[in-house]
Amino acid sequence: MVHFVGAGPGAPELITLRGAALLETADQVIYAGSLVNPALLERCRADCRILNSAVMTLEEVIDAICAAEAQGRTTVRLHTGDPSVYGAVREQMDRLEELKIPYDVTPGVSSFCAAAAALRAEYTLPGISQTLILTRMEGRTPVPEREQLRSLAQHGSSMAVFLSVGMLTELQAELMKGAYTAETPAALVYKASWPEEMVVNCTVGTLAESAEKYGIRRTALVLVGEFLAGSRERSRLYDPAFTTGYRKGTDKT
Repeated sequence: MVHFVGAGPGAPELITLRGAALLETADQVIYAGSLVNPALLERCRADCRILNSAVMTLEEVIDAICAAEAQGRTTVRLHTGDPSVYGAVREQMDRLEELKIPYDVTPGVSSFCAAAAALRAEYTLPGISQTLILTRMEGRTPVPEREQLRSLAQHGSSMAVFLSVGMLTELQAELMKGAYTAETPAALVYKASWPEEMVVNCTVGTLAESAEKYGIRRTALVLVGEFLAGSRERSRLYDPAFTTGYRKGTDKT
């Protein structure tokens, strides 16, 4: 059996209870070594086989899983954040299905959630934005034409940009071809939830400059949007005039 487990954004205590339990009982753990906090591996049994997928190919990962399966051993495939976001898990699941190896998935806390927590921010503010776009800049790995950053930026919604800190000059230019301006609030969150976490508040027009100033070159999330400026409009959910399925409001219209 193979368990795909979301390790969370970095802090060891942000893995789910289910994910922690699976780590503690696994015979083999294959972890994304470039991003998963190695402190999580302290949960593993002393006799657990631990492999770092950062230096492995897909074929090598599958071979290791197959070897464990042949011995009746359980594998935890430990991915950073939540496996469904830039986890490259679908190709692994496809191979396991072809090989008729059973698997399941345990979700995790994504870095975009940890970044918002670090900023004490809410992506979906009344009157500001009710949409959050998760995306990345096109680099060596392309993105579909319809998902070019300048196109997504037309919405002007809250945005979390992954895997793009090395291209901030290009990124800010693309954002400003949409609905954002040089003055639109932005933030860089380096290693959200890790001990070395760093939060840099800036604007779209100063993203590259801010990263250079603080030496941020990788492992950071870019957040963009007016949600970072806050909101003066209260939620209708807790408005005394608003009727919900659980509470009668005072508004008679």
